[in-house]
Amino acid sequence: MKTAILGPAQRAEALARMAERELDVLVVGSGVVGAGIALDAATRGLCTGLVEARDWASGTSSRSSKLIHGGLRYLEMLDFALVREALKERGLLLQRLAPHLVKPVPFLYPLQHKGWERWYAGSGVALYDGMSVSSGHGRGLPVHRHLSHKRALRVAPCLKKDALVGALQYYDAQMDDARYVATLVRTAAAYGAHVANRARVVGFLREGERVVGARVEDVEGGTEYEIRAQQIVNATGVWTDDTQALIGERGQFHVRASKGIHLVVPKDRIHSTTGLILRTEKSVLFVIPWGRHWIIGTTDTDWDLDKAHPAASSADIDYLLGHVNEVLATPLTRDDVEGVYAGLRPLLAGESDATSKLSREHTVAHPVPGLVVVAGGKYTTYRVMAKDAVDEAVHGLDRRVAECVTEDVPLVGAEGYKALWNARARIAARTGLHVARIEHLLNRYGSLAEELLELVVADPALGEPLTAADDYLRAEAVYACTHEGARHLDDVLTRRTRISIETFDRGTRSAREVAELMAPALGWDDAQIEKEITHYQKRVEAERESQRQPDDLTADAARLGAPDIVPL
Repeated sequence: MKTAILGPAQRAEALARMAERELDVLVVGSGVVGAGIALDAATRGLCTGLVEARDWASGTSSRSSKLIHGGLRYLEMLDFALVREALKERGLLLQRLAPHLVKPVPFLYPLQHKGWERWYAGSGVALYDGMSVSSGHGRGLPVHRHLSHKRALRVAPCLKKDALVGALQYYDAQMDDARYVATLVRTAAAYGAHVANRARVVGFLREGERVVGARVEDVEGGTEYEIRAQQIVNATGVWTDDTQALIGERGQFHVRASKGIHLVVPKDRIHSTTGLILRTEKSVLFVIPWGRHWIIGTTDTDWDLDKAHPAASSADIDYLLGHVNEVLATPLTRDDVEGVYAGLRPLLAGESDATSKLSREHTVAHPVPGLVVVAGGKYTTYRVMAKDAVDEAVHGLDRRVAECVTEDVPLVGAEGYKALWNARARIAARTGLHVARIEHLLNRYGSLAEELLELVVADPALGEPLTAADDYLRAEAVYACTHEGARHLDDVLTRRTRISIETFDRGTRSAREVAELMAPALGWDDAQIEKEITHYQKRVEAERESQRQPDDLTADAARLGAPDIVPL
């Protein structure tokens, strides 16, 4: 298998090829589920296309809590099947499919009541670990442990002494969600899928009752393509109802959006060697280790405003700060917040009591011949959702199709990762980069890090860190355009890297340097460079303004003050 390169030329070729001949499956939407469907279909030998209106993972799949977890709180709801399924997927991702991207992360659960709570919570965590092991994929994560009050404060000195009487510590896993999706798309392309971002479905092709294709607009060039396919899969998440409306058919279920916001603060503001999981009156709140930062989240509120750019209000930020400060010895303030991001969860809302209870479950439907719809679910179980969607699509094909094999298909960068990790000191000596830089690259690209190192060999200046975001090398901005499908400055600062939430300036100080690195790869002239920078600055200011507003309505209006980038 050769590594797929997703540069401008490959994107243009993919659109042309999708329009040339009928596909077996066309996937609409490239969040984690759509990308997973493209990989599942391609690895069954199906001629597969994938189109995305904006950028890979530009919606929900880049704005999550960045956790791969079994859903410990679902045990309390007695949803054992969902937890068992998610724990199996967690193990597969850690051990086999993406060990370079998915990493263990510890969490401390403070106990506030003596006696019964340790027994109650301890039983749940013990069951969680037991189900993980029984799934056959639970190796590699330490089992939970009980901590005394004194031991818990040693592990997490940030906590108020009277905020706990003891604690439990257990493990889950985490990843960079947007990077994971980009890697998933490249893996699908490596197995033959034709993939194109900035390609929006504007209508469907019909022959009688049957959907036989889609009209797809190249948002960058303005060209419209007719792409025919035996089966189309609608995997557009919170946009499911909008996409469904293009065929003029009533859906069998509806998807409502629930907004969750997260705060990013510097590592030194919370003195702890472990993440935290805290109960709130509505749900749970996580404090998640994230490199040189912490992610604090999340909220859970209905959202019926702009889906493309959900806005965090001042009330949302105060809610998170208020709850986390209940247990922190040194409280956080607004001045500690480096980044804020808001995402929308796609929750199923049916027309009967039975379907309205689906919540974080997923469902697949075939509302009209030729069109499959998949919605709901959670990030961790994307592969199962993809399998179910392709299984449904296969019913509409007039030939026998192989079973799903993605349980045994590692993502690009996984093969050889562990060997390179063991050799990281030698690679550092060979390249002249610090071993910490090599570790950074290996944990973001796996064995594909060798491709970035080749860029550095060809141009040593690319081995230097970005001036205002020194966690990242200059080579990463170039590679995002030449290999990962980045088309605009926002793609690099927000998704290929996380500069937009990891710096107090929200990436504005890096904008010019990154834009100038991207320009040669994307053929930008000086005017386009200035347009990209100006757009990004306006986007950041609109987000800052929205975060000063008291409620969702005013926050949404402020965020809409910065329109999307004007195409090239």
